[in-house]
Amino acid sequence: MVAVKFKLTVPENVDGIALDPEPDWSFDALLLELNSIERKITASPKFPAYTKMQPRDLSTSKSGARTGFVMQVDEIVSNSEDEVSEQSATVGKRFNFDELYTSDSDISKDQSAFEAEHHLMDKVGLVEGALSELTHDHHLSVTEEVRTQILALETDLMGEKQKFASTLAKVVKNAETQQEMDRRLGMQYQRKIAEALDDHLIAVQRDHEHRSQIEERRIRDDAAREEAKKREKALQEEKARLEKVRAEAEMQAKLEAERIEKAKVAELEAQRKAAEEAAEKKASENVKNNTADAPEVVNKVSGQAVELGSDVQNSLQSRGKIVKGAENALNLEEKRLKIYKELAVKNETLGLGSKREYETQKSDMRRRIRTISGVKENISVKADELIKLINYSPCPQSISIAMFAEQVVSWCVSRAGNSNSIPYAYGRVIVLVTSKVPLAMDILIAELNKVCIYTVPKHISYSQSVFKTKEAYYRAIGFQDDGKIETVDSYLNRLCAYMKLYGALVQTEVEGFQNLHGHREGWAWLARFLNAVPANLYTATALQAFLEMAGFVLYRKYKYHFEKLLNIIAKDFMKAIEDLQSSPVTTRLRSYIESKQYLNEPEGWRLKTSLDSSYFVPDG
Repeated sequence: MVAVKFKLTVPENVDGIALDPEPDWSFDALLLELNSIERKITASPKFPAYTKMQPRDLSTSKSGARTGFVMQVDEIVSNSEDEVSEQSATVGKRFNFDELYTSDSDISKDQSAFEAEHHLMDKVGLVEGALSELTHDHHLSVTEEVRTQILALETDLMGEKQKFASTLAKVVKNAETQQEMDRRLGMQYQRKIAEALDDHLIAVQRDHEHRSQIEERRIRDDAAREEAKKREKALQEEKARLEKVRAEAEMQAKLEAERIEKAKVAELEAQRKAAEEAAEKKASENVKNNTADAPEVVNKVSGQAVELGSDVQNSLQSRGKIVKGAENALNLEEKRLKIYKELAVKNETLGLGSKREYETQKSDMRRRIRTISGVKENISVKADELIKLINYSPCPQSISIAMFAEQVVSWCVSRAGNSNSIPYAYGRVIVLVTSKVPLAMDILIAELNKVCIYTVPKHISYSQSVFKTKEAYYRAIGFQDDGKIETVDSYLNRLCAYMKLYGALVQTEVEGFQNLHGHREGWAWLARFLNAVPANLYTATALQAFLEMAGFVLYRKYKYHFEKLLNIIAKDFMKAIEDLQSSPVTTRLRSYIESKQYLNEPEGWRLKTSLDSSYFVPDG
């Protein structure tokens, strides 16, 4: 009997995977086998890129067309049923069942033909053939169903793989994004840390520099204090040395002054006698000739010189007895009076020229002095005009200087009244003129000393042995006598005007010009006044007027020391005039100290920039 064995054209075993066209397996075993085959193929190095991209297209219909397959038939000859020898087929036929279908008639025809040629198998009955075909169809349907399930599973697996790959890509991308974000945040954090560190280092450096500066400043301050102490000690030593030298010089000057005074007394006495003899001789000649040829102005100047000499003589004789004043102040007064007398003698020697020239000069100077006001432009113009009149007039300069001093004192007193602006304006003009004509300052101070003894400062006490009458005493201290001694109120008003002019002069400061009798002289006057001058109605009036004009500047210059002097005035000076407590001058003086008026700028102290009608004085 010849058996036909169907054999696949591929190897029966590939990498341990067996191939069987019709396995007699259960469905679960088939699924397990297929999964095992797929895993083996995937893991096999021969199929590195194996991917099932498209599912199999298998039909589950029994009546549908079946796909063909190629089958190789080998003849196997067996001598008996028990022994079967396998031989290679000498003739191989390939059968292609592309469009195979079966029917009862066809099956019988083909079967008879087949049986005629070859006896492939034993004849079977119709029932067995149908059963065999049904079994075969059942196997095919089961296989097709298994393949369909496998395809669905593969499709689901592919989808899951794709989802997994997409999810994995997203995770990788998110990880990269998070890593990049972390890197940027790290860089930003590091940058902030670096900036904070820089700011901290800068702050530390600034603090170190600040501490270094403070330490250097402290060292400099300590050095400056040490240097100031050394300078102060040196100044004190120098001051002590100068005081010693000054004391010796004053002693020598005092001895020399006494010698000179004696000589002057003798000289003045001789001059007085000579003048009296000359006057008697001239008077006798005038009586004889019944004429008066001597000019009126020359007689006036000569009279002033004689009167000045008499005053000097009286002051020298009465010093230490009735004259109260500081020695330095009295010596300075004598020096100024000496200069004043020398100028008067010089003017008398030169003569006054023609009376017309003298009167013209006097009129021009009077007109300019009387029109001085507290306006900047006015003061500058008037000062320039007065300097030209003194230096470039037909009259000699000495006559113009004496005329300037007399006119300034006279017109300032007549115009001052209750206004402080006029003395301040005159003081400024005096500083401007005397900075160009220095001699004018000595003559003007001497003129003030002559008309007001408290500008020295000094005080003359009444003595019946010296002054035969009260009128003589009043004339000695400055009362005017025009046939009748002026009243006390009138004298106090003039005294106040003189002291206001003096106070305004010593406190005046003009930028670019030197005040030859400035605030130092004012401070010396105040100290000498409190040390040597007694307290009474006249001295209280002089002190109140001076402080009213000069106190503001003296406080700015001397601060604490000036306040100490004011305390001395309030305690000692005011206590000494208790009998004059109801007087207006003492009330003003006490109010000035207690209300600290020296802290405020006095009225009229600051110059105006425009002319006010109150300053206008018509020419005449």
